[in-house]
Amino acid sequence: MKKPLPPPGNPRELSRRTFLGGAAAASTLVALEVQAEPSSGNVPRAPTPEPRGKPFELEEATISELQAAMTSGKSTAQGLAALYLARIQELDRSGDSPLLSVIELNPDALAIASALDEERKAKGPRGPLHGIPVLIKDNIATADKMQTTAGSLALVGSVPSRDAFVVERLRAAGAVILGKTNLSEWANFRSTHSASGWSGRGGQCRNPYALDRTPSGSSSGSGAATAANFCAVSVGTETDGSIVSPSAASSLVGLKPTVGLVSRSGIIPISHTQDTAGPMARTVADAAALLGILAGVDPGDAITATSQGHAQADYTRFLDPNGLKGARIGVPRERFFGYHPATDALIEQSLELMKAQGATIVDPAPISTAAKLDEPELEVLLFEFKADVEAYLAGLGERTHLRSLADLIRFNEENRGTELPWFGQELFHQAQAKGPLTDKKYRKALEACRKLSREQGIDAVMTKHKLDALVAPTQAPPGLIDVVNGDHWLGSSSTPAAVAGYPSITVPAGYVAGLPVGLSFIGRAWSEQTLLRLAFAYEQSSKHRRPPRFAPTADLHRATT
Repeated sequence: MKKPLPPPGNPRELSRRTFLGGAAAASTLVALEVQAEPSSGNVPRAPTPEPRGKPFELEEATISELQAAMTSGKSTAQGLAALYLARIQELDRSGDSPLLSVIELNPDALAIASALDEERKAKGPRGPLHGIPVLIKDNIATADKMQTTAGSLALVGSVPSRDAFVVERLRAAGAVILGKTNLSEWANFRSTHSASGWSGRGGQCRNPYALDRTPSGSSSGSGAATAANFCAVSVGTETDGSIVSPSAASSLVGLKPTVGLVSRSGIIPISHTQDTAGPMARTVADAAALLGILAGVDPGDAITATSQGHAQADYTRFLDPNGLKGARIGVPRERFFGYHPATDALIEQSLELMKAQGATIVDPAPISTAAKLDEPELEVLLFEFKADVEAYLAGLGERTHLRSLADLIRFNEENRGTELPWFGQELFHQAQAKGPLTDKKYRKALEACRKLSREQGIDAVMTKHKLDALVAPTQAPPGLIDVVNGDHWLGSSSTPAAVAGYPSITVPAGYVAGLPVGLSFIGRAWSEQTLLRLAFAYEQSSKHRRPPRFAPTADLHRATT
């Protein structure tokens, strides 16, 4: 979640985005690591001078490649899980600069994988995710031996009574949930000056491409872990930017679905208007495969009823390497370009590539209302966070003594040394001051958000120019981690789709001095098929993704010279 603009006179308002091996051995590893979570309040230490990590046989492996290995008998689900767990131990939990992307491991992961291997032998695979190792963000409920805390020490020990709907879908598909990922605490909706990727429970997650750089957020660990090849794919959540931003920062594909396509039940909320879960992957094909599992109607989340007739069981069938041919792509330059020349240069190259692939580029194609979205968006989120998080806490019952946002604020004040060592809880206080969802101010802001982002925003420009999608830089290259002053963002393009509840997908667009940059495709409601088709064609013609080196910024020149 991006952070709100600071009050007038603060120099930070110049920044556009200041807002918001063996199974037995691996089994022992899991047991030890569940007890030895990353220390609370962990501060970034000096990064190691050389890239770390041994050659990894599963590096950049796709879902289809992993399935082929299991089908041929060359590997097993248990073997895959053991390899990923060993890599997590090596790079995420060890050394002078652990990545700290995984907040907790599933002690039953290997047993679950073994059972799925036996099922495969007896009945065959359930589908494309059978035996595939997956990580999920620590604001997504699991009713197992893992906790669900949103990275907050206030919820340590909280084990929900049932899985989130998306977790039920993953388990039914045969996925192996390896563990939970670290995140910007409370999905980055606690402070206006937070450092993305920091949580009281998990410490400071790092970017695997540059260990002194931000992983962005709030799905920080999901992004860093997937980029680092700690899993095949991961699940993140987004209110505004929290899937696409960390995906861009780690050279990933991240898809924020239309609100209503994927259930939010069992996910610690910010906003029922904007929240959604979505896939984070190394390829468009893997993101499409995961989306087909996550999408579906959930009686526990009424908004998903709107997905009937839109949700697809298999999004991979829409992938076409020639998918850009004949497409009309709009370029909303105003507000989404111009804040970082090197990033703009990469996107200009991307536009030329799309032209060469047969797309018509409509340039410019401005979203005329984009500058008017921040204020009403924040108003809606503050009102909804208070109501929604208190409803979530009430649903935990006896599994927590906390019942209100005021209780969370009090807990943080009483535990300042571990929860507030670097930045405060300004957004918590602002939300606490809000009234009920019947308040006229809330209703007015909500109406403004819908009108400005939809009929006067994305829908208007796409209708005017007969567009299939809009494209823009996802954001600038990741900045340095700064737990004292907070994130230093120059710009991003996530807000229009986030406020509208419309889909967007980011794809690797190249590197600036070794730092990843993403290109976002933005569309109308329920246009996931179109966005995936366009993104896949762009990905196949550009092939920008490369694995990280786990080095500090000072060493990145070795990879670019």
